[in-house]
Amino acid sequence: MAKSWATLGVDLHLEPTGPGLRRGLTDALREAVRSGRLAPGTRLPSSRSLAADLGIARNTVADAYADLVAEGWLTARQGSGTRVAERAVPQPPDRPAPHPRRPGHPTYSLVPGTPDLASFPRTEWLKAARRALAAAPNDALGYGDPRGRVELRTALAAYLSRARGVRTAPDRIIICSGFAQGLRLLGEVLHARGLRTLAVESYGLDVHRGLVERTGLRTVPLPFDDLGTRTEDLTGVRAVLLTPAHQFPMGVALRPERRAAVVDWARRTGGLILEDDYDGEFRYDRQPVGALQGLDPEHVVYLGTASKSLAPGLRLGWMVLPPSLVPEVVAARGASTGVLDQLTLAEFITSGAYDRHVRAARQRYRRRRDALVAALADRAPDARVTGIAAGLHAVVRLPPGTEQSVIQAAAWQGLALQGLSRFRHELATTEPLDALVVGYGTPSDHAWAGTLEALCRALP
Repeated sequence: MAKSWATLGVDLHLEPTGPGLRRGLTDALREAVRSGRLAPGTRLPSSRSLAADLGIARNTVADAYADLVAEGWLTARQGSGTRVAERAVPQPPDRPAPHPRRPGHPTYSLVPGTPDLASFPRTEWLKAARRALAAAPNDALGYGDPRGRVELRTALAAYLSRARGVRTAPDRIIICSGFAQGLRLLGEVLHARGLRTLAVESYGLDVHRGLVERTGLRTVPLPFDDLGTRTEDLTGVRAVLLTPAHQFPMGVALRPERRAAVVDWARRTGGLILEDDYDGEFRYDRQPVGALQGLDPEHVVYLGTASKSLAPGLRLGWMVLPPSLVPEVVAARGASTGVLDQLTLAEFITSGAYDRHVRAARQRYRRRRDALVAALADRAPDARVTGIAAGLHAVVRLPPGTEQSVIQAAAWQGLALQGLSRFRHELATTEPLDALVVGYGTPSDHAWAGTLEALCRALP
């Protein structure tokens, strides 16, 4: 009886070519070793297995192996089989000469938007993953609900209600692969509803504005003053995107009267508020500002993410939707994101590990913020630091006309920095400010002292 294809041993992709099978096989094997596709020490299939795979005589394979052993490409020992010779080191492919290193190539980074990835709770996450996988039903590994796993939606409904004042139920939550995907889905749904304009803040991420505009919506900036985004006049728009708990990048919370104004507008006109709560867990010198969604769940879409509290590489975010939006967003969503990470995050939250991690991270980031403020007060007293009551970044105000020169000076110190100007909407009427947006969450603990020193040396 012929052997099954599933039991023929190690798979080896070869395409013998040439005037004869033996020579063609020899050439194909030699090229696989030379190119590095077969690394030194790799054990090759037996002559019987490879002959069956290729549909040729076993003696042809044995002869080809013998030729390459004689040439030194392969070795053959009793009990060890046929292997690629250790000295048959492949030649690396030709590559263009590397560009010379630039002076000031970044060694440190204060670019905002990323937490300290070295502090990711690997041990606790692995424990949660094991418990979640052990308890998961078999159908959890199928295609499942496009809204996401019910375990995570249930855990989030309880957590967001307790920690952020969100009013919701699991069936109104949709899991997505981060904030960007959620925003894109909402842009597509709003465009399908006939909207063509989305109001945004004068300062924000250009990546998000570009994403919205690719869905067919035009972004228009709202006025901004010393008290933050002005929401009292939303004439001509039916949807607005805000960061009310901690405006990015200016760092201020939306004032109570302006929160009330935007909610009144939504109720009066049937408008929709998209609330980006990107780092709501991190606050230091003030009481937490609850989610705007808690004031009117029928007119606010709440968007959250694990990117700042845990790590952006998890690609986990969530939307809390008004009931009227759920079917349309589900239809646009399609298949859900990775099930195993969803189950793990659900277990991580319900076990209390998420709260413990957030509290520890809050203390660590507060110490960094305090060190940043103290160092700037001592070394750069003319630089005013604002937006530091919460979050993972600070705004460092600079003398007029100095933003770009400071960023260039930082580059020569090996420090990556971003200026406030890169976050300003091109149509904003707000007077431009010279400032740095300093993401103090990004460096690891061992790099923090050097990063802070490089910043101080770059400042005027």
